Amino acid sequence: MKAILFGGGLALIVSLLGTRLAITWLTQRGYGQEIRDDGPTSHHTKRGTPTMGGIVIILATLIGYFGAKLLSGDLPTASAILLLFLFVGTGLVGFVDDYIKIAKQRSLGLRSKAKMIGLSVVALTFGVLALWPGLEDSRGQTPASLHLSFIRDIETFVLPAAVVVLLFWFIIAGTTNGVNLTDGLDGLATGASVMVFGAYTLVNIWQNNQWCGQPDITYGKCYEVRDPLDLAIIAAAITGACFGFLWWNASPASIFMGDTGSLALGGALAGFAILTRTELLLMVIGGIFLLETLSVMLQVTWFKTTKRFTGTGRRIFRIAPIHHHFEMLGWEQVNVVIRFWIITGLTVAAGLGIFYAEWVAGA
Repeated sequence: MKAILFGGGLALIVSLLGTRLAITWLTQRGYGQEIRDDGPTSHHTKRGTPTMGGIVIILATLIGYFGAKLLSGDLPTASAILLLFLFVGTGLVGFVDDYIKIAKQRSLGLRSKAKMIGLSVVALTFGVLALWPGLEDSRGQTPASLHLSFIRDIETFVLPAAVVVLLFWFIIAGTTNGVNLTDGLDGLATGASVMVFGAYTLVNIWQNNQWCGQPDITYGKCYEVRDPLDLAIIAAAITGACFGFLWWNASPASIFMGDTGSLALGGALAGFAILTRTELLLMVIGGIFLLETLSVMLQVTWFKTTKRFTGTGRRIFRIAPIHHHFEMLGWEQVNVVIRFWIITGLTVAAGLGIFYAEWVAGA
């Protein structure tokens, strides 16, 4: 528990102080955000705000985690290294995207195909290594499993390794896209991430306390997770890093996380769902990101369908993602953010409630 608290606290301090330095450094070099032309006109005033702040979130998380490992004197585990690889790897793809936006002074960075190729390389590498027999622990556990999972592995759903790797790719692609879409208002994605990763901190702490690798544990009620304690430290570090960043990212934002941060956080979120055996529960805990993604999918599908059959494309929302729809209805940006935070709090509470209820019912 000391390592968890230390990792989270250290990441918060590094992020809080480091973001202030990053704002100055990025501003001096003119690394400002470009704004989409088809978005709400009120956002045009944000053009030039420093971006790529996700670098601070990533660095603060790494410092928090490895600082906690130095405190405990333990070596990093396979699950932790894989999760950090996914976190940093997806963040690197986002960094390239952000840099192109700044260098070419346009709101679109990497081409969609190039971005997907980069994310796919990271996701597939993670998937293969997470199932690699060479990473089994003394109990024969690999970081990920061949089972589809909800709160724990569903024993009846054993899938071929190739199918599981593709499933991991789909989850990672979905979550990175979901967090990226949510990061459209000051503090929205950052605040939501604080709650979601805070929830995974609690999930990992509980799994560690009821871990099947402990002596004198009742099998059937315990959790078959490879390295729950190390995962809890990383979850706490990301939570702290986002908390510190939120001080500067809240409205009016002094810095944006950019794709560097949103893709990294999306990758980490997918990694937690996979490594904690809570893949389907992710849709509840991360419900806000699912909502944002579905709003875009529905908008595009409905527009193309109506255009094909009527000749005129129609829209469900005034603009997607859905948070911009409420802005176009006249809601103040701060009101949209706070209400979406409330929705996130409800989905997180529901996810944790389901997680704990399953344990109570099983016990």
